[in-house]
Amino acid sequence: MQRIANLLVCKDDKVLLLKKPRRNWYVAPGGKMEMGESIFIAAIREFTEETNAVPLQPHLKGIYTMVIEENGKHLDEWMLFTFVANDIEGLPYEETTEGILEWHSVEDLHHLPMAEGDRTNLLFAVQGKGMQYGTFVYTPEFSLISETIQQSTEGE
Repeated sequence: MQRIANLLVCKDDKVLLLKKPRRNWYVAPGGKMEMGESIFIAAIREFTEETNAVPLQPHLKGIYTMVIEENGKHLDEWMLFTFVANDIEGLPYEETTEGILEWHSVEDLHHLPMAEGDRTNLLFAVQGKGMQYGTFVYTPEFSLISETIQQSTEGE
């Protein structure tokens, strides 16, 4: 099972998103974890590689299982660990081989083109309290088939 760590920076009611060229969908900067790497280090490393900036005081906001299904058959599955930070150090790239980096208002998360599971977890990362857990099932074309979400709050 592939493990992915992504990180969303939310500063001054704006989020830093990466517009991927393949579908022109927006994502939080991130990528595959390396063998033996912690999710925390992976999120910071991937964010820094893709943005040229360092996230300040990132913390985990969600853990998700992403499943690709066709005709009821599992084709692929991976784990996604979503982090959030409230600031960065350094000046982000404008464009990289991964895509175009853009600051958007938090409200834009409601309508920007992206996978629906990403919309759910990124909105929670910037607006929710505690942690979110979930499973998102997609078709091979990334149409959402189903989602199951659970949440916990600090101190519970």
